[in-house]
Amino acid sequence: MGKLAAGEAVKQLGTRAANVARSEQAAEEALARRQIETAKQIVAALGSMKGAAMKFGQLLSFIDVGLVPAEYRDEFQAELAKLRDAAPTVPFRQMRRVIEDELGESISEVFSEFDPEPIAAASIGQVYRGTLRDDGREVAIKVQYPGVAAAVRADLQNLEMVIRMMRGMTPKLDVSAIAAEVKARIGEELDYELEASNQRGLARIFDGHPFIVVPAVVTDLSRERVLVTEYVHGVGFEELRRYPQAERDRLGEIIFRFFLGCMYRHRQFSGDPHPGNFMLLADGRMAFIDFGLFKSVQRSVVELELAAQRFVVAGDAAGLHELLAKNGFLPEPDRVNPEHLLSFIEDSIWWYTTADRVVELTPELATEVMIESADPRSSHFREMRHQTILPEHLFGRRMEVLTMAMLAQLRPRVNWHRIAREWMYGDDPVTELGRQEAEFYARTGALGGSPLLGGAGALGGTPAAPLAT
Repeated sequence: MGKLAAGEAVKQLGTRAANVARSEQAAEEALARRQIETAKQIVAALGSMKGAAMKFGQLLSFIDVGLVPAEYRDEFQAELAKLRDAAPTVPFRQMRRVIEDELGESISEVFSEFDPEPIAAASIGQVYRGTLRDDGREVAIKVQYPGVAAAVRADLQNLEMVIRMMRGMTPKLDVSAIAAEVKARIGEELDYELEASNQRGLARIFDGHPFIVVPAVVTDLSRERVLVTEYVHGVGFEELRRYPQAERDRLGEIIFRFFLGCMYRHRQFSGDPHPGNFMLLADGRMAFIDFGLFKSVQRSVVELELAAQRFVVAGDAAGLHELLAKNGFLPEPDRVNPEHLLSFIEDSIWWYTTADRVVELTPELATEVMIESADPRSSHFREMRHQTILPEHLFGRRMEVLTMAMLAQLRPRVNWHRIAREWMYGDDPVTELGRQEAEFYARTGALGGSPLLGGAGALGGTPAAPLAT
């Protein structure tokens, strides 16, 4: 990858040098074409890798970070999109050995049909399609690449060194604590039995849900390196991007409700929002898959975040500053101006906190939000340097940002704030999907003993009240 990056840097310098003799338009077009070629090279390199490298490529595939001019963005994204289902070449005989070693039986004894061609690739494994011999169910079989666990664990040993480079941006960052959290979550991805447990838990919560499906796990065939689940047929992300606006609005609301709703209502969530991890079923419901990168949080973590959001909605800079200082986010509170802090956080989450209107999420808007919340180009960069993030909040923020970036590729137009108020304040839903979901929770008790966390919680916040008109 280093050689690839160096080679492309030289080529881009050559393009820029040649651009001196070109018109401005021709120069921009030449550089954009070079960037498209770079995307193709990245796809070729990352598509043959496994583990963290491929996950990084998949991440690039749906986050627009302003790398190319707008007129070339679709082509650039189309190249990177190939990584979503890229299947590194691993001979099936090696993957077969993993399956049979884990199950203790031959494939033919367990499956009446088994397609040796993978239907998709995860970052550390491939997914196959088969039919169970005992009951005829069609299933998806996720199989870990042989040897990838050792490779990932070796990479994780170097993680702290990489994270340490972030100290230039945020000197107050607790590198060791953040590294430990990342190692723990990524390390858990290697255990498919743990992933099976995560998926079973969400499948129980959403059993009978009006528009969300989590496929059932075939528990007796799931092992540390093999995960078997019910197979679902659906429409993938690339096709969904071309759906009419009204349908994309509906899909966007479902995605938002699933990822953020899981965290704020159920205190557990998939930490890997990714276009390859959901599909639209024929009956209009959406199926969500892949729960390897998963996080469960304490009630106090959720209450603190919702309290902070309520302070942002209320424009209460002093209250927000006091809350974050008391809970360890501001190691030197006196060095952080409350008004600047409020502005920084609002710029990161305004699209669902303070914008009580229909907001169209676009790649340009997502890029702007991401820059303002976590980039040296941010107007808030000086404020960032005097803040930190606690490990238990890290993956929640990652999930939130990636959900926004993914939604931006669909360009839905939704009042996200009115949906978020359901868990911020316990408001009644104002959308048809919200009413269906509320009826589901009332009927099934799927929220359990969890309050909707509205009003002023134990950690403070603005009491639940209708917004002024």
